[in-house]
Amino acid sequence: MLKDFRLGLYRPVVSEVVAAEVADAPDLVRERYEELLDLDAEVLEVDAEVLRLADTYQARKILTPKFYDDGLHIALATVAGVDLLVSWNFKHIVHYDKIQLFSAVNEELGYSPLQIYSPREVTHYEEEGV
Repeated sequence: MLKDFRLGLYRPVVSEVVAAEVADAPDLVRERYEELLDLDAEVLEVDAEVLRLADTYQARKILTPKFYDDGLHIALATVAGVDLLVSWNFKHIVHYDKIQLFSAVNEELGYSPLQIYSPREVTHYEEEGV
């Protein structure tokens, strides 16, 4: 996946929420995040529209209040019109039932569909050496 960004095939998009989470992450994770920023990543900021959408996820009980930031990730990507969200969070984000619930809310509110995948599902180029 990083190879695709390095080749300029895709533009990385991160958020201020990711920045806060990465601050205490292991060195390798912080280095990868810095590389994304160096690759001209777009940095999304939380605004009123994003908060309303994340609050709707809470109201629909897709996530509990403890995992509000996970809903913020989805809301940020949705509002920004990101084509693909990639996450290692298999419990609250890359989870079939959750994806269906997020999608239903997004469609109901008039947002475009958001594709959600794990890094393993989008790294075929690196694995094949392309």
